[in-house]
Amino acid sequence: MRTISGEFADAATGPGSPTTAGDRRLLGTLALITTVTAVVSSLGAPLVPEIAATFDVPLVSAQWALTATLLVGAVCAPLLGRWGSGPWRRPVMLGGLGAVLLGTVLSAISAAVGEGFGLMVAGRALQGIGLGLVPLALAVTRDSWVGEELSSIVALLSVTTVAGAGLGYPVTASVAEHLGLAGAYWFGTLLVACTLLAAWRDIPAASSDERPRVDLVGAGLLSVGMVGVLLAVSQGERWGWLSSVVLTLGFGGLLVVFAWARWTWRRAHPLVDLRLAVRPGVGGPNLVASCAGVGMYGLLTLVVLIVQSDGGGPTTGFGLGLGVSAAGLVLLPYAVLSVLGARVARAVAAWVGTQVLLPIGCTVFASSLLFLMLWHDALWQVLVAMGIGGLGSGFTFSSLAVLIVPRVPVAETGSAMAFNQLLRYLGFSVGSALSVALLDLFGADDQALRHTLAILAAVCFAAGLAVAVPAVTRGRPRARRRRPTP
Repeated sequence: MRTISGEFADAATGPGSPTTAGDRRLLGTLALITTVTAVVSSLGAPLVPEIAATFDVPLVSAQWALTATLLVGAVCAPLLGRWGSGPWRRPVMLGGLGAVLLGTVLSAISAAVGEGFGLMVAGRALQGIGLGLVPLALAVTRDSWVGEELSSIVALLSVTTVAGAGLGYPVTASVAEHLGLAGAYWFGTLLVACTLLAAWRDIPAASSDERPRVDLVGAGLLSVGMVGVLLAVSQGERWGWLSSVVLTLGFGGLLVVFAWARWTWRRAHPLVDLRLAVRPGVGGPNLVASCAGVGMYGLLTLVVLIVQSDGGGPTTGFGLGLGVSAAGLVLLPYAVLSVLGARVARAVAAWVGTQVLLPIGCTVFASSLLFLMLWHDALWQVLVAMGIGGLGSGFTFSSLAVLIVPRVPVAETGSAMAFNQLLRYLGFSVGSALSVALLDLFGADDQALRHTLAILAAVCFAAGLAVAVPAVTRGRPRARRRRPTP
C-alpha cells in the first residue's frame, strides 16, 4: 500500500534536493502568504453592496469588484507558475505581493474619497495577482522539506486557501461595519505589507538555475480564452444568457481555449504541459478541482442568500432575514472545520492509502449540499451544513496538492499546481453564476432552491465517482494470462 509519506519520499530526489529539517519561520511565512492572499481576495464578495452605495453604482457594476479579481487570478496563475519555476521564483513572489499591496492601497484611496470606481476595480484586479502565488509557495515547500514533513506542510498550505477565504468573509464584513469600506481595504493593506516583509526576509532563492521558457503566444491565447469564458459565465445572468454578447464571449472564448490547447500540445516548452496535466494521478485531481470549485462557490453563494433573504423580493418561500454580519459569521464553521478536514485526510491516507481521498472528500461535500437542500429553515441547520461543507472542502482541497506534487517533476511543480489553481478559479466562477442562474430558472422559490442544491450535489458526486472508478480498477489484481499448451 502506498502512503503519502512514501510517495513524497520518492518524489524528493533530483536537482535541488530538499533539506532534512524544516524551518518554522519559513513555514510561517508561506502559510501567511497563502492565507492573506485568500483573505484579500475575499474583500470583494461581502462588500459588493457597500461598494455600490459608496460609488453610487448599480449592484451589477459593483460586482466587478469581485469579477476583476477572479479574472486576473485565473489568467496570472499559469504565468506566475511558469515564471516562478526557475531562478526567478523569489523576485516573482515578491513582485506579486508588491502588486497586491499596490492594489489594496488603490482600493482604499478610492473608497476613502468615494469617487473613481474604475480605480477601485483596478485595485481589485491587482489583488487578483495574489491568487497565483499559492503554487509558488508549494514549489518552495517542495525544495525545503521531505517525507512526512513535506506531505503535512503541503496539506496545510493547501487548506489555508480555503480557510482563509472562509475567515475573510466574516472578518472583512466586521471591519467594514466598524471602520467603513476604506477601513477594510486599509486593513488588507496592513496584512499584505506584513506578508511582503516576511517574504522578503524568508523566501529563499530557487534551487534550479535553469531559466524557464515562457510561451508568450500560449499565454496570450489562454488569457483571451479564459477572460471570454469567465466573463460569459460571471455576467450571463445580468446581460442575458442568450444575448449576443454572452454567446459571442462564451463560444469565442471556448474556441480560443481550444486553439491554445492545440498550440500547447505541439510545443516543446509550453506554458502548461497538458500531457502532464492529464497523466494518471494528475488528471483526476484536476477534474475534482474544477467540480469541487463549482460546489464550493455554489454553496457559499446560496448560503449567503438564505441567511440574508427575508422571503420576499426576488426570492420567495425561504430565507432567515438576517444581516450581512450574520451571513459572514455562518462561514466560520466552514473555515474552522476545513482545517480539521485536512487533518482527517492525512490520517485516512496513512491508514488506507491516498486513492480514497478525493472520492471521500467529494462525497462529504456533496452531503453538505444535500443536508442544506433538506433543512434550511433555522440558523442552526445552516451552521451544520456549513460545518459539513468545511469538512469536505478541507478534505478535498488539501488532498489535491498532496496527490499532484509527488507525481510531477520538481521543476514543473509550480506550473502543474498553477494549472490546478486555474481550474479551481474557473469552477468558482461557474459555481457562483450557475447557482444563481439555476435558482432563477427554477422559479426563485423554496422548491427552486432545493433543485439547485441537488444539481450542485450531483456535480460533486459525479466528480467523486469519476476518480473512484480508476482507483478501484487500479487496485484489482490483473488476471494472469494462460500460456498456450504445446
